[in-house]
Amino acid sequence: MRTAITALTEELRRLKASGVTNVTISPDSIERLQAVVAKRVESSGAATAKETTTPSIEPTAAPSVRAPKKKETPKRSLPDPPTVSLPEGDKQTRWTALRELVLKNGTCLAQLKPGKQLVFGEGDIDAKIMFVGEAPGADEEIKGEPFVGPAGQLLTKMISGMGLKREETYICNIMNWRPPLPTSGGAEQVGNRQPDAEEMSYCLPFLRAQIEVVAPQVIVALGATAARGLMGVDAFRALGEVRGKWHIFAETPLMVTYHPSYILRNKSDRSKRAIWEDLLQVMEQVKMPITDKQRGYFLSD
Repeated sequence: MRTAITALTEELRRLKASGVTNVTISPDSIERLQAVVAKRVESSGAATAKETTTPSIEPTAAPSVRAPKKKETPKRSLPDPPTVSLPEGDKQTRWTALRELVLKNGTCLAQLKPGKQLVFGEGDIDAKIMFVGEAPGADEEIKGEPFVGPAGQLLTKMISGMGLKREETYICNIMNWRPPLPTSGGAEQVGNRQPDAEEMSYCLPFLRAQIEVVAPQVIVALGATAARGLMGVDAFRALGEVRGKWHIFAETPLMVTYHPSYILRNKSDRSKRAIWEDLLQVMEQVKMPITDKQRGYFLSD
C-alpha cells in the first residue's frame, strides 16, 4: 500500500508540473480511500481518541482535488503595453537600441526591488533557435542575465546535448523583471510566482521586438507559463495538450516543452526523454545533424 500511495503522489506531482490544476475523484474511489484509512487506523492501535478517529471522507458528485493555492499576486495596474519602434540599421544596432529601451523603461524599473536588475535576452542575434522562459528568478535579477540559476545550468546542458554551445542560441524570457511578492522590512523576496496576464501583456512587445531582430527559425517555449504568454492565457488547460507539437508565434514555428525546472523536480529518464524528444523535433526543423547516439538519449534498454 505504501508503494501505491508513493506512486500516486509522484503522479499527482507530475500532473501538477504539466499544468494540471484539478483532478476528479469518483465517489467509488473516495469510498476505497475511506476503507484504507479506516483499516490503517484500526491496525495502528492508536492510544488516544484523536488518533483512533477515522477521518471523514464524504463522497460527492465529481469532487475535485485542487493544487495548493498560489501565493497571492499583488494588485497592480500597469500602463498599456508599449509600442516598440526600432531604428534603421543592422541587427546589432537594432538589438542594442532595443536593449537600451528595455533597461531604461520606467514601468519595468518600477517593479524592481532595491539592488536588483532588469533582465534582457542574450546570445547570438543570428541564432536559429530562441529559447523563451517565463520570468527571471532570484539569481537572474542579481546578475541581470537570463537562465543563470540551477534551471539555467540544466538548460545549458540540454543545449550542449543538441551539439550547440549556449552562446550559439538566443535565450530570453517573456518578463523583463522578477514578478514581485510582498516582503516586510526590506527583506529579500523568498520564492517566485508566475507572472499574471497583465504583466506578460506589458512585456510581450519587447519579446516580439527581439524575435523581429533575431529572426530565429524556431522558438522554444519553456514551460506552461511561457506557452500561455505566447499562445494566450486560455489557449490550453494542461501543458500536455500543446507540448511536443508545432504551433506558430510571430510567423515563426513554436515548439512547447517542459521548463528545465521540471527535470530538477522529476529526474527520471522518462521525464528527460520527454523534453529530449521535443528538442529532437527542433533539431530536425532547423536541419541540424542528429547522431544515433543523440536519438537514443534517455531511452530505457
